[in-house]
Amino acid sequence: MSATVPALAAATQGFALGGSLIVAIGAQNAFVLRQGLRREHVLPVVVFCVVADAALMLAGVAGLATVLGHRPELARALTLGGALFLSVYGLRALWRARRPGSLDVADDGRAVTLGAAMAQCAAFTLLNPHVYLDTVLLVGSLGARLGEMRWWFAAGAAAASGVWFASLGFGARPLAPWFARRRAWQLLDALIGVVMLALAASLVSGAVGGGVARAAG
Repeated sequence: MSATVPALAAATQGFALGGSLIVAIGAQNAFVLRQGLRREHVLPVVVFCVVADAALMLAGVAGLATVLGHRPELARALTLGGALFLSVYGLRALWRARRPGSLDVADDGRAVTLGAAMAQCAAFTLLNPHVYLDTVLLVGSLGARLGEMRWWFAAGAAAASGVWFASLGFGARPLAPWFARRRAWQLLDALIGVVMLALAASLVSGAVGGGVARAAG
């Protein structure tokens, strides 16, 4: 039972972080939503986005865990750096909430082949430098500090990606009016900002608390 609670906590924290990072107006989200509205190659597009995110997150957690396991001070520094990064992201989300946007999901009426759809999906996913910053570096470094619980953290973050892209693709038609409303994005950005700032505060508390505990020992 004692191992279950930390695992659930790590997975929940990973889910919150992953969801906060992925829910934003962007080309990839607009593409997935558009494919869902057109009911065109939805399953392979959603699967590609989810698998790509999960693979990058796991690679970040696994690779950085090896490095950080031998460098506790580096782990603490990256934790504080991640907290700063999340704080900036959170404040940016709150700033966006002041002037919300909306997803443009206009249908141009032109059908695309499966190959063309997957090529576009791969480009929107892998050619965006932020995806590596978010998944490999941020999720990887913050997850790696959790030791054996890092896999639960990565699983939670990957689950958030799965829920989001599945909702975009398969729930596109009922969700489209919601995504077109600026007020909805304003509320979502405000929620993202609060979640990210709360996560940043918990990271700082853990890093400082850990440092104090080691000094006292």
